[in-house]
Amino acid sequence: MERHPLLNEFPEYTEKMHTLKTSDNHFKKLFDEYHEVEHEINKYHSGAEATTDEHLHELKAKLLFIKDEIFAMLKN
Repeated sequence: MERHPLLNEFPEYTEKMHTLKTSDNHFKKLFDEYHEVEHEINKYHSGAEATTDEHLHELKAKLLFIKDEIFAMLKN
């Protein structure tokens, strides 16, 4: 599976992401959580660890929820 770091997902917001990471604690928390969940999903897809389809689905839904919240913050 292809990795999806936020800088690749929203390259037009690279500068704003950097600014928010250093000035907004909530954004930094979301940014860090996004990358933790994305890394965990990648572990399962690469075969490094096993999980259930249900758990993987839950992780992907969580990742999308976080991504949507981050995008909403970036647009403002």
